[in-house]
Amino acid sequence: EVQLQASGGGLVQAGGSLRLSCAASGFTFDRWAITWFRQAPGKEREGVSCISNFDGSTYYADSVKDRFTISNDNGKNTVYLQMNSLKPEDTAVYFCAAAVFLGAVVDPCSYGMDHWGKGTQVTVSS
Repeated sequence: EVQLQASGGGLVQAGGSLRLSCAASGFTFDRWAITWFRQAPGKEREGVSCISNFDGSTYYADSVKDRFTISNDNGKNTVYLQMNSLKPEDTAVYFCAAAVFLGAVVDPCSYGMDHWGKGTQVTVSS
């Protein structure tokens, strides 16, 4: 069974930094993509960033581009989200989700994420 565990959230002042981790296990195929989502009260869920382990592509929402960086540790199937220059509007519960692939595909981050983990709270004070 695929399991995803997000961690690293907390309380930080505007302009500060946090590093989120997503530890994945139980993948049945070698190829995968992992997406960070976030959801704030009263707002729709937003895709923040995505990375795959086989085609080198990454995705960033316009709202976080140039501030957040996604990366992965292949040996541990762990994905990180380095968040810098945080703003109060970044406050949300952050989730990681995964898709797995039998073979190579084009733009794996465009596929639906079928496996979800529990979120970690990020709060940015003004």
